[in-house]
Amino acid sequence: MAEREEPRVPGTKNHQRDMERRFAALCQACYRPILAYAVRRVAPGEDAADVAADVFTIAWRRIGELPGAPADRLWLYGVAQRVIAGRRRSARRLGHLTARLRAGYGSRPGQPGLRDAASDRVVAALDRLSPGEREALQLVLWEQLTHGEAAQVLGCSANAIAIRVHRAKTRLRVELSGAWLPEPPSARLPEPPPARLRMNRS
Repeated sequence: MAEREEPRVPGTKNHQRDMERRFAALCQACYRPILAYAVRRVAPGEDAADVAADVFTIAWRRIGELPGAPADRLWLYGVAQRVIAGRRRSARRLGHLTARLRAGYGSRPGQPGLRDAASDRVVAALDRLSPGEREALQLVLWEQLTHGEAAQVLGCSANAIAIRVHRAKTRLRVELSGAWLPEPPSARLPEPPPARLRMNRS
């Protein structure tokens, strides 16, 4: 007679081992994508590995709430987005405090940036997008998510993602070309006829 398996009751050793195995599998499958997500979004000098560590710390604490694969990766992207947003808010507060301190006590020349001028221009253009447009574009282009998957991360519809991505691409083209996009041909008025032709008609 086969031995009955002990039920996986929360708090038991079997349940704990199941959670540990699931977390190990999650790290194996998703750590690199989450690290890449962070690398593409944090500022120079910030540690993307710290962001990834925070994300997986939260995942471990909430391991029982995680959906199954492949939705677990999208869940982690959502956590990573919130972790980075929180870090940016903290950095802004620290920056304001540092600026006040420097204003009172003087400052030293800053170190040269780690990016080249072209990269700085792209980053500046991305920063001028709305947060929703920027994140939708990055999820689709950088993380290679479908509109439906990006919609799960951001909690909106796939159609909303498509609109945001289209707007973001249009605005980036304008920003990086340094000029407004030309009107489509259908929107242009016809050119007036040459002056001699108008005289002959009169």
